[in-house]
Amino acid sequence: MSEGDIAEPRRGSPLQGSGPSSAPVLPFPATPKRVSFDRSELQTILNVYGRKVAEGEWRDYALDFLADKAVFSIYRRTSEVPLYRVEKDPRLARKQGAYSVVVASGLILKRGNDLTAVLRVIDKPLKVVSN
Repeated sequence: MSEGDIAEPRRGSPLQGSGPSSAPVLPFPATPKRVSFDRSELQTILNVYGRKVAEGEWRDYALDFLADKAVFSIYRRTSEVPLYRVEKDPRLARKQGAYSVVVASGLILKRGNDLTAVLRVIDKPLKVVSN
């Protein structure tokens, strides 16, 4: 090979042009799957949340989408711990129900597969007490 000669890449080399077997194809890294609320579930939760905000009971919320569950946290004030957590855990759908309402202490108030029925535990109307 002299100075002016250009070496051609060998067949099968990664430097070679286009072709189906020209370079190894690497798969994309697996994206972690996360549990989330769908549109109708969020609408149901936000309807209850909106009523309580209008009444002045609640002021803030947070959404967390984890690998095993989705959490809608409800706060009275921004700097506090959440009063309630509405959790969706699909692994429990056949056992106890995918939805649950949990208070700040960790006590589960209600659990079930029907989100509207589960949310009734925190959306109870106030009762008038007479003397």
